[in-house]
Amino acid sequence: MPELRLNLATREWIVYATERARRPEDFRPDERRHRSRALHSLTCPFCPGNEDLTERSMLLLPGDDGWAVRVVPNKFPALADHETSRRWSTGAFRKQAGFGYHEVVVEHRRHDLSLALMSEHEVDDVLLAYRIRASKLQADPRVGYVVIFKNHGPAAGCSQEHPHSQIVATPVVPEQIRNRVATAVAFYDDNGECVYCHLLREELEAGERIVLENEAFVAYVPFAAYSPFHIWICPKRHTASFSELTDGELPLLARTLRTILFKIHGGLNDPDYNLAIRSVPESARGCQYYHWYLSVVPRVTSIAGFELGSGMYINTALPEESARFLREQAGPTEP
Repeated sequence: MPELRLNLATREWIVYATERARRPEDFRPDERRHRSRALHSLTCPFCPGNEDLTERSMLLLPGDDGWAVRVVPNKFPALADHETSRRWSTGAFRKQAGFGYHEVVVEHRRHDLSLALMSEHEVDDVLLAYRIRASKLQADPRVGYVVIFKNHGPAAGCSQEHPHSQIVATPVVPEQIRNRVATAVAFYDDNGECVYCHLLREELEAGERIVLENEAFVAYVPFAAYSPFHIWICPKRHTASFSELTDGELPLLARTLRTILFKIHGGLNDPDYNLAIRSVPESARGCQYYHWYLSVVPRVTSIAGFELGSGMYINTALPEESARFLREQAGPTEP
């Protein structure tokens, strides 16, 4: 029978269409999607030797052959840091100048190497770049929110093959984030506890949706996951902002993320996916009611009219089955 499950952190109901449920193996395409096999591209602005095709780097992390990771301004930014943060309105119609920051994190020198196949140290460098730049952008009092995300493959919105992520700082706090914070505040007021800590404890006790766990992080498919193989990677330590990630936690997060992406890569034949870090606005850093986490969403299904019309999601794979499938996939063997 079909069932609905409530995501306690967002108050959203997810429909599980069990009558048309598919086995986890059914989401795997027969062949891998086309990916670049070139180590280097003469025309790619992110490849070594082509640094003059981008603006000056805002961050360079050193590597054996020069830079290991670099952060540059997006050539086609959604928001621009030379704009003002002025607002104006005419009746009900409000506008605001397009101030903000839009940066690209070039994750590796190689044109063809995906994050799933990098070494643990290389993934660590990418996460370190995230933390450095997020902290820098959050220090600007005009910034309302910083979002860190990665689009892997065309179905996830990626148009550049070279492995990269993006960081966008907006002058406003997005409404979805405001709603999530408000939900977390309400739960804290009613229960005296962070809703994400509560969910994490419940998931660890249940065990069936856990994919992997180490000293500092837990990766699991949530009880009310939006879509098949939707993963949350949560810190065990209560902390509201990704920028509060410690030097000791950084390599453990790198190990967790690398293993999850490796399992998804192998088990689902390198699917397109989105990665996002869900963090609290800087104004609420250190709060007791919110808990940052990293989300990975493989694009193995698509939204349609029901989702657009209702705002609800239909998931055709039970989270318990998605988690079991990912647990069974091999992890990386090299450090």
